Parts: sequence; C-alpha cells; structure tokens
Amino acid sequence: MLIVALGPIEYVIFGFPGNKFTGKVAPELKKLLDSGTIRVLDLVFVSKDENGDTATFEYEDHDDFAGFMALDGEVGGLISDEDIDYAAESLEPNSSAALLIWEDTWAAPLVEALRDANGVVLEGARIPHDLIEAAMADLEPAS
Repeated sequence: MLIVALGPIEYVIFGFPGNKFTGKVAPELKKLLDSGTIRVLDLVFVSKDENGDTATFEYEDHDDFAGFMALDGEVGGLISDEDIDYAAESLEPNSSAALLIWEDTWAAPLVEALRDANGVVLEGARIPHDLIEAAMADLEPAS
C-alpha cells in the first residue's frame, strides 16, 4: 500500500456574527487552493436564528455562500454532527459559522522528510492572532 504524504490537517470555525457576510472569504480561500497552499477536505455551514434554533447547510443551499461553489477539492464527511453541535453551541442568536477542514499541502514535503528521518511531531497548536499581536507589541524594538 502506497502511503501518500499529507500535510498537517487543520480544523477551523469562522464566525459571522449578525450574519454579516462580505463575500471576501471565499475568493481568498480559492487563492490558497489555486496556489496549492491548501486543499479543502470538508466545509459545512451552521446558523442560529433569533430564537436560538440551529440549522446546517451546504454552500449551494444558501445564496450568501454562493462564492464557495468555486472551491475545488472538497472530500466531505469529515465534519461530524458533534463538531456541528460544538460550533452551534457557541453561536449567538442570528449568527452563522463555517466549519472547515483543510490540508496544509505546502507542508507535505516536510512531513515526508520527517517520516523518512524517523521523526515525529510531538506537539503543535495554532496560536490565536490576538495573542501573537499582543506579545509582539510587548517586545522591545530592535536597536
């Protein structure tokens, strides 16, 4: 059996408070796909209405997410009902979220080299932007 090197797989939830969509997310994701930086593995949307009732839908089911139809590479089926419930729990009424799983294809050669070197990833995490921004602001300027 041939083992294909995969890059790291990421799971993110993008929130849209108040259902305020600008249409800018899908074209930026498409740029990442077209450049080979990422590969989308699954994408699901969840919304919560003003009464707190939730619903899930695919991008083709909602006009506001039509821009996501241009995204290639979706495998689907990786986002579970538990993932959707988790995302829906944190949504405020009249808000939506996009649940997305993608592969960081840019890192696949590094993963393969690590495997060939008998190495393993011991730990990894995504550091939220606001934490990095605050830490960098606290750094003294280089002289």
